[in-house]
Amino acid sequence: MSSAADLEGEYDHIIVGAGSAGCVVANRLSESGKRRVLLLEAGGRDNWIWFHIPVGYLFAIGNPRSDWMFETVAEPGLNGRRLNYPRGRVLGGSSAINAMISMRGQAADYDHWKSLGLPGWGWDDVLPVFRRIEDHFLGESDVHGAGGEWRVEAPRVRWDILDAVREAASEMGVAPVGDFNTGDNEGSSYFHVNQKQGVRWSAARGFLKPAIGRTNLRVETGCLTDRLVLENGRAVAVEFLKDGLRLRARCRGEIILCAGAIGSVQVLQRSGIGPGNVLSAAGVEVQVERPGIGRNLQDHLQQRAIYKVSGARTLNETYHNLFRRGLMGLDYALRRRGPLTMAPSQLGIFTRSDAAQDRANIEFHVQPLSLDKFGDPLHRFPAITVSACNLRPTSRGDVRIPSADPLEKPLIAPNYLSTDEDRKVAADAIRVTRQLMKQPAMAPYVPEEFLPGPSVGDDDASLARAAGDIGTTIFHPVGTARMGLEDEPMAVVDKDLRVIGVGGLRVIDASVMPTITSGNTNTPTIMIADKVSREMTK
Repeated sequence: MSSAADLEGEYDHIIVGAGSAGCVVANRLSESGKRRVLLLEAGGRDNWIWFHIPVGYLFAIGNPRSDWMFETVAEPGLNGRRLNYPRGRVLGGSSAINAMISMRGQAADYDHWKSLGLPGWGWDDVLPVFRRIEDHFLGESDVHGAGGEWRVEAPRVRWDILDAVREAASEMGVAPVGDFNTGDNEGSSYFHVNQKQGVRWSAARGFLKPAIGRTNLRVETGCLTDRLVLENGRAVAVEFLKDGLRLRARCRGEIILCAGAIGSVQVLQRSGIGPGNVLSAAGVEVQVERPGIGRNLQDHLQQRAIYKVSGARTLNETYHNLFRRGLMGLDYALRRRGPLTMAPSQLGIFTRSDAAQDRANIEFHVQPLSLDKFGDPLHRFPAITVSACNLRPTSRGDVRIPSADPLEKPLIAPNYLSTDEDRKVAADAIRVTRQLMKQPAMAPYVPEEFLPGPSVGDDDASLARAAGDIGTTIFHPVGTARMGLEDEPMAVVDKDLRVIGVGGLRVIDASVMPTITSGNTNTPTIMIADKVSREMTK
């Protein structure tokens, strides 16, 4: 390894990754003005128009300007397919390219964390944090906050076909609700979104921009973190690559990894912290044996069912009509409304895949559009996508570095549909989708199953195989550096997110979740970052 040049000075805190968590942590730790804070981001500034127009995710995902361009290994549960695995690479991280859906999950998710021996992480503990960070359009209440940095608004576009799907859900016993974020998200509603007046509200915009002028906060972009420097069992410096140079920043306090469920694992493993067999295979000398680093990967796999419809407007034919496309642009320019404000999914339905479930265990994302995959053009026929995901999968995967080279992409193996339970839920979710489309409210639109297709039978084996054919990530990787008790072999961080066995080092991002939350994971990640970074300043 070539020698590293020291960045001038020494820092009280070095934060690796300016994504959803890193932006929050940088704000909180620099707030008093007493700590010298360095924030390192591998991506660039969020100064591209498509980071701010909500529909810009279509251009940002799969673009190396904004996306790490990861992919999974060939997945047996997906019948040998590999999936693109988008992760944000820009100030704001994945919050700059994600679905903008404001979702906390269920109270029982957090009470489960507490039951694992993690005090301070139950629903009653985290609800005040969710309220504190919010600036919610519904205003101050027992469940929502006003005046925080995390803006939440109602969607600014509606579609008749989605209203019909919501009515169909009601006809099959899934009641409409006004708010998914009260602790029990069972029901149907339009997703609340992280936007402000029709513009994406990323973590960079909400948390980092107000802090970026502080003299004690230094933000460096284009910095690819390679490894941590350990001395006497303590993390004391970060080595990173910038403009072809290897640089080192020293830390007299704590280094905080906020690089996400994939990135934080890569940095730890390249630093010699992780499973010995993985490190040895990658040619990295073992410094601290922590077998759980990179294990316990959980993600929400969605089955993307597509239905052709008649007699209803969808985005497919609207987009392919040049006149209507122009009207969409005009509506956004003049009123900040219309399809250009759309999150990837507008209507949500939380329900149970079968009667034996004690709470909602599947989530539908319903969209007035269809395409083969992100990056492909919309279909030319009118259609809707009705995606169902298993909220609490039992399958567990892993992330590993293939070598010590920081430029080499990680091996990501989610291990989707590897348990009997997950295959059953996937099959049942397709059955529920078919039931939904057969309700009287949908009859005027004559829904015709395009995917998985009418040739796919209704038996478990056929539906599980179909789930493998049409299943895709919903971009919620968590758990790869999970919280746990110090004597648990697979635990990586303690309840305060300190890395077990290494001094001066924390991980604060989605990787610390012991189990995945029952819904979209960005807002829970921001909650985690706010909770712990505030406690660090006390």
